[in-house]
Amino acid sequence: QVQLVESGGGLVQAGGSLTLSCAASGRTASRHGMGWFRQAPGKEREFVVVISWTGRATYYADSVKGRFTISRDNTQNTVYLQMNSLKPEDTAVYYCAAAHLGAGVESSEYEYWGQGIQVTVSS
Repeated sequence: QVQLVESGGGLVQAGGSLTLSCAASGRTASRHGMGWFRQAPGKEREFVVVISWTGRATYYADSVKGRFTISRDNTQNTVYLQMNSLKPEDTAVYYCAAAHLGAGVESSEYEYWGQGIQVTVSS
């Protein structure tokens, strides 16, 4: 079992930056691929970025490529999402998720989810 807790969300002006953290607990938390997803009001949950359990492989959605950076510290069982040049369309509830096998772009690939955290970007 893996528990995930997001932090670092809030309100920021367009062009600003925020860093989200996802703290994982559980015996094998550091061995899971980790992803970030987001869901805006009235829209479906969408993939943002994924990182392998080693941290060596990452994959970004086109909408955030070049602006967002994912990283992880397995000694702290924490994954980070640095978000720069934020746009109003980045406004959403952001979820971190963990996958024991085959973390990818589909939410169905993830067994564990955090409770979500609000990010609001004002224009």
